[in-house]
Amino acid sequence: MRQPLGVVAGISPFNLPAMVPLWMAPVALACGNTFVLKPSEKDPTLSVELARLLQEAGLPDGVFNVVHGDKVAVDGLLTDPRVEAVSFVGSTPIAEYVHRTASENGKRVQALGGAKNHMVVMPDADLDKVVSALMGAAYGSAGERCMAISVVVPVGPETADALRERLVEALGNLKIGPGMNDGVEMGPLVTAAHRDKVAGYVDAGVTEGAELVVDGRKTQIPEAGNGFFFGPTLFDHVTPDMRIYREEIFGPVLSLVRANSFTEALAVVNDHEFGNGTAVFTRDGNTARTFFSQVKAGMVGINIPIPVPMAFHSFGGWKRSLFGDHHVYGPEGVRFYTRNKTATTAWPTGGLAAADFTMPTLD
Repeated sequence: MRQPLGVVAGISPFNLPAMVPLWMAPVALACGNTFVLKPSEKDPTLSVELARLLQEAGLPDGVFNVVHGDKVAVDGLLTDPRVEAVSFVGSTPIAEYVHRTASENGKRVQALGGAKNHMVVMPDADLDKVVSALMGAAYGSAGERCMAISVVVPVGPETADALRERLVEALGNLKIGPGMNDGVEMGPLVTAAHRDKVAGYVDAGVTEGAELVVDGRKTQIPEAGNGFFFGPTLFDHVTPDMRIYREEIFGPVLSLVRANSFTEALAVVNDHEFGNGTAVFTRDGNTARTFFSQVKAGMVGINIPIPVPMAFHSFGGWKRSLFGDHHVYGPEGVRFYTRNKTATTAWPTGGLAAADFTMPTLD
């Protein structure tokens, strides 16, 4: 049988303040644990609303708990001997810290880190569908999600040139503004500091020699007041040695990395240190199967730009996108929030058996 661990904790990021806690808490509670949520200090309010809804639904007090704070609160959960397990979603440096610190304190850990999700575009792909998929995957939520496509790898110069032309046209029509306005397709970044960080990456890309095709730094939103807006950005001729390729920007910045063959494109994906999600767009089943079999990433989309699995699967990446043995949610979540217990039983019917000095067997 599997039994609950006891007290478990979840540390969630700012960008998905409902979805990530709801990957963790329902599975943990259903398995019989109590749960402590430490939400991001950038948007803490929704976590309290979740707690209130659970209380209204009849969950007993103390079963779902919310703790606010910053690193001090996190360290408290990572070191408290009453906490048996910790789930985390965030950047790779913090995921490493959470995994190391919690493990050193004897806890079970699943720590989901950063991403640099690639989309490979084959010459036989429908480019209109590719562009439509890329616009949502790269610029939806202003690129502030771990499943955003931030690198597109077209195979062949003709594919790259045609894709670039269509992307530039689509970006010119992207509607940016406050999220409460009708028709808006992309809103602001989370803070002024993060907006400036994204701008710094664009500066670095220009300095390193990438071609800045669409410059989001120049975007002006007059009706937005003091919002932290940053326009959609597109780089071409990006190479794997550049910072804008190596590091997770977490903003509306798409890098175009050109490849001459499917083999080269696959190597580009596999050689990156992150392996959260990836996608391939093609009409050829053999190409799709080969990509799925050989790509080093935890979640793979075939003609689907953001391959977030259905509820009966689990969410998680490979390589430096995940620290720990278990992915989050689904069957993996059940295994994470429970431990296995085995009982071996026998019901003797006679008198006392003689001493047996060997391992017990079933006779």
